[in-house]
Amino acid sequence: MKKQKVQVREYRSGDAQALANIYYNTIHKVNIQHYNLEQVNVWAPETSLDGNKWIKKFERTKPYVATVDELIVGFAEFEPDGHIDCFYCRHDWIGRGVGSALMNAIYKKAHDWKIKRLFAEVSITAKTFFEKQGFIINCEQTITRNGIDLINYKMEKNLY
Repeated sequence: MKKQKVQVREYRSGDAQALANIYYNTIHKVNIQHYNLEQVNVWAPETSLDGNKWIKKFERTKPYVATVDELIVGFAEFEPDGHIDCFYCRHDWIGRGVGSALMNAIYKKAHDWKIKRLFAEVSITAKTFFEKQGFIINCEQTITRNGIDLINYKMEKNLY
């Protein structure tokens, strides 16, 4: 099978539904290996599938969008202070270069913005990917949503 090239572009107003689908399905189909059903349901309830509920957020955060041909396969939000938020790859595209392509776009923007440190709150599932990218764990933390505890990691990477 020919390896397809992952492209990264800026968010477009019509992307919200595809990104909402990736968010929900990745959490329910991939993160379920490290979190139980109650945890993934509070993290990504069925209401998170409504693309219209994401539009205001995405218009503000302008996520990077990874595509292969015209198929949206991932997205990541990157803030001017170096914070990486909502870093998700489509569940059936994990391990195919989507995360690396998104991270490379973040590295380029960090260089352009002269950001010296990247940081994120990373799920148990994504921890290995971030470690391979050179991030280190500051601490494990427990986040509580609607009375349900979720473990994640505060991670960071100094760029120079």
